[in-house]
Amino acid sequence: MKLLVFISICLLYFTIFACHKGKSETNADMKAALDTAHYTLVKWMDSTVQFGSIHKGEHITVRFRCKNIGNEPLILVDVRPVCGCTVADYTKHPIMPGLEGIIEAALNSEHVPVGNVRKTIIVNTNTKNGTEHYLFFEGQVVADSATILKF
Repeated sequence: MKLLVFISICLLYFTIFACHKGKSETNADMKAALDTAHYTLVKWMDSTVQFGSIHKGEHITVRFRCKNIGNEPLILVDVRPVCGCTVADYTKHPIMPGLEGIIEAALNSEHVPVGNVRKTIIVNTNTKNGTEHYLFFEGQVVADSATILKF
């Protein structure tokens, strides 16, 4: 059991420190993210967002809301899109108990195939109800009428 805890802490350490070159978190935020005694709880109000239909080449932005329902500050340690056509921005300061944070994901559909689309954002947090959370946004990319005429 001790070995499992040690391995889990090492993996969390690697995720936070080795993969975050250039991040702006403070040392206090990093310590809090690793301190399992001070983990909190998060509630996702929008874990899946439907964006409807967009034309190929169009840019959209979707928002995900989370609420700290625990008793300690919530830290969004890392937010990363799975795909290169998506970028994400998020609340970078600790979210105090009872307050909400935002994650914005922007999609450039220029190189996304026409059809149904489902994009994933992975969020690492300091939470008891899982330190890795998956957010999704989905919809449909339709061909622009100018694109159809080219064929």
